[in-house]
Amino acid sequence: MMATKYWPLIAAMVFSTPVALAEETVKGSDSETPSDDSWGDDNWSDDSWTEEQSGSSWHGFIEAGLGGRLQEDTAVNEQFAALDDTTLADLRLRLETTGFIGDNRYALKADLYADGVGQGMRVDLREASYTFSASESTDVKLGQQILTWGTGDLLFLNDLFAKDWQSFFAGRDTEYLKAPVAAAKASYYGKSASLELVWIPVFTSDRYINGERFSWFSPQAGENVAAPTGRIDAKDPANSFANGEFAARIAGSVDSTEWALYGYRGFQKQPNALNVNGQPVFTRLDVLGASVRGTLGTGLANAELALHMAEDGAGNDPMMPNDQFRFLLGYEREILPKLTLGLQYYLEQTLDYSALRAASASAYNPAQYRYLYTTRLNYRMWQDNLTWSLFAFYSPSDDDHFIRPSVTYRYSDHLNMVVGANLFGGEKAHTFFGQFEDASNVYGRIRYAF
Repeated sequence: MMATKYWPLIAAMVFSTPVALAEETVKGSDSETPSDDSWGDDNWSDDSWTEEQSGSSWHGFIEAGLGGRLQEDTAVNEQFAALDDTTLADLRLRLETTGFIGDNRYALKADLYADGVGQGMRVDLREASYTFSASESTDVKLGQQILTWGTGDLLFLNDLFAKDWQSFFAGRDTEYLKAPVAAAKASYYGKSASLELVWIPVFTSDRYINGERFSWFSPQAGENVAAPTGRIDAKDPANSFANGEFAARIAGSVDSTEWALYGYRGFQKQPNALNVNGQPVFTRLDVLGASVRGTLGTGLANAELALHMAEDGAGNDPMMPNDQFRFLLGYEREILPKLTLGLQYYLEQTLDYSALRAASASAYNPAQYRYLYTTRLNYRMWQDNLTWSLFAFYSPSDDDHFIRPSVTYRYSDHLNMVVGANLFGGEKAHTFFGQFEDASNVYGRIRYAF
């Protein structure tokens, strides 16, 4: 990909906003996103187990998924005409098991799938973990695992664990928005608060939009670009203890209100800077944040904030991102039987903005204040076997949107079907949602569980 001195500005459109999309529920303790876009299931499908399990047993599912664009993406088709506007073409086998060795638990979960878009067989090791108790109040979990915390509904502020945006935009099950990482997690449960410490020894980036499955807007080209010339392929930081990722969360409750404090030391999860050779790189990132969640009237309210401290603290290096302040307010309630409404307001403020404007001559500088609203509607019928879902993002500052409708039908305990869409649009081609307008797609999946 051709180098550009405006790479951080590209990153503001291509990368910064996905980190500001996030978890698909505001329920649970630092909520977990439900699979199949179901509201309130509190289930990433990657860390569910019960103490009643006393032995090892294998189970899983077989799933087929197919999706395609609603209009041609010329940037992609010029390079990959054989794709025929296909965004999803998966045949997937999931196998998983859990069991105990004495009082210690192990878990294995892996997907083997044929990716018709990537034209190859893939293996995705979702979990390979071992959990033991270091003391009566301390648990340790080692190995490949899914990590998540925060209060947002598809809005991540303090969750800096790896995400898979290609899967999310293509229409795979929402559980695949979370990418697995090899980590060590220690959890201490005190009388008034709990403490979680996470160490990821080898930096794990997001599976970001890189120009292969979806194109992205290049300010230098003035249009969307795709692989191979528009491919983003950054090298991870060198493996060392100092380059690992460290995260901490202290959480507790007062009456019915939950609170949490967060910290993170690592790198930006997507390559949003240029080195001296003009190549995209991951830069340092420190994050401090807090959240609260509790009942408000007949619903559930949450608030979260985070200070993202970038490597360029002064904000006057146009090759690096600026510090950011992020803020979230959310509210959810059942407005009618079986009908749930969730609303959110999100603000992303670029700090040291005057320094950015003085250092950059680009016409594509990000807005100093980027804000968006989200709405979720979820309706269940037919004894909860049919679920209608709608999640909508709208950014007045960017004048763009992203709408995710879906319908899930559970035919039996073993068989379910999902149809849905990812609809992007915007007034300007260089805004985050606007640049993916040609990526708008419809998809369908059918799953048999065993």
